[in-house]
Amino acid sequence: MQFYIKPIGVIISPYKSKAECPTQGKFSEETFTIEIFQEFEEGLKDIETCTHLIILYWLDRARRNTLIAIPPHDRREHGVFATRSPHRPNPIGFAVVELIERKGRKLVVKGLDAVDGTPVIDIKPYSSDLDCVENAKIGWFEEGKKE
Repeated sequence: MQFYIKPIGVIISPYKSKAECPTQGKFSEETFTIEIFQEFEEGLKDIETCTHLIILYWLDRARRNTLIAIPPHDRREHGVFATRSPHRPNPIGFAVVELIERKGRKLVVKGLDAVDGTPVIDIKPYSSDLDCVENAKIGWFEEGKKE
């Protein structure tokens, strides 16, 4: 089975290479601009009422043949689906960002870890009431923090 994903926009980032990006955008104070393509502008109606957004983006510079990953904070091998590695069969990036402002088709956000020119594949509003799962854990990560 194959399917097609059409980008809806592009990320304008202060990071020009993967090496410059933080491991998690949550820890970055940098601002980014997400420019939505004109044909999708109508889909932004009321987005400025959201304080936070879920951004799904295509990690177009990632390797797609990786099934084992070694996270930088653990240094042990794990299956890629048990990690947040960008290198994976379908390299989809996921971030919850703070929406700073909307300027027409451009969204100024904080909390990304993407390289300049990264394609955006979807945007959804984030709600702590709907999306937050309290006490969720990544077992191997929690074990590593105890060592």
